Amino acid sequence: MSTSPLRAAMLPITRRVRAYFAPMNRVSGTPTLFDPGKYGLFALESPPAPWVDLGWIDNFQRLCGTTTGALRAGGCGAPVSQYRGALDARVELDFREWGKLQMALACGSEHMNVLASDPNANAQPSGGTPLPAVAVLSGSTASEIVVGTGAVSAFSIGDIVAVDADYQQQIGYVGTGISAAYVSDPTDVNRDVNYIRRVTFNLGRVAQQTTTSLVLAQPLLGGTPPAQAGAQKVIAFVDREGGSFFQEWSALFVAEDESGGRACLHYPRLSPTTSLPTSFSLNSSPQPGTAKIFEREENVEIAKPLAALALHAAFQAMPHVDENDGQTVVCYRSYFPASMAAIY
Repeated sequence: MSTSPLRAAMLPITRRVRAYFAPMNRVSGTPTLFDPGKYGLFALESPPAPWVDLGWIDNFQRLCGTTTGALRAGGCGAPVSQYRGALDARVELDFREWGKLQMALACGSEHMNVLASDPNANAQPSGGTPLPAVAVLSGSTASEIVVGTGAVSAFSIGDIVAVDADYQQQIGYVGTGISAAYVSDPTDVNRDVNYIRRVTFNLGRVAQQTTTSLVLAQPLLGGTPPAQAGAQKVIAFVDREGGSFFQEWSALFVAEDESGGRACLHYPRLSPTTSLPTSFSLNSSPQPGTAKIFEREENVEIAKPLAALALHAAFQAMPHVDENDGQTVVCYRSYFPASMAAIY
């Protein structure tokens, strides 16, 4: 029996996997959804808004711990129907690029911006008392921050700036456009007027300056600054092992279509979790007293003694109800067949 020459194009061939993340509305629990019919074969360098390109990743693994069971009947206990047990799906990967969002996803909890500090402030691991914020004036956009004639000199081209509102002792999720932390009690954050700017994702790098404004290299992820916002210089990023806040984002992983079709894996809701050690099964239990060792970073050798430091991240897939039929799911796998490929 002969084989159609078109069948070779049915095999997706890829070199790498690319990661994209988009914010969830944490208050309503609404994810950012990737509609394959709407976005199609988008250019990998220009994902549809609000998806953020986090670069090529390594060691991408999808782990499924969802079980199935059988209802049995009759004298022989024969299976008569099946049912699906508790959903359990995880994703693990290594980010090859370091940035604020990559670090936040890898650490899983609040991610801090180290604000430029007052030289007389007490030292703190996540940054001490910062220099006062510069007021953001009306007319500012996500790409241009108006601060006024004199205030421009407080920043230089190349500086990273955090642009967000003053903390006014509110409780709940904080951060313009993207929920960056959750405050249960104002005393937990010392009623710090700068707290939102310490954690915000509304960051930009100064590419140009006018006489009154800062022009950013990329638009602020959280969008236009809120009224009465402030801007502060960011020196570094810092995350912490521990904390009670859990990041939660929508994710899309695209297998580069080197030849043949493109495969897309969409997780409406991913929340960072503890990595599984090598050879550990999702359905197995460790022996009592057995220590579990997890990787946070991985050394990728370039040429001794040089090595790249990759961020290891692990995620728990959270459930999403599909509006088309009310089914509870954790992941969508889309396949875009190559042109003129056989369908089956």
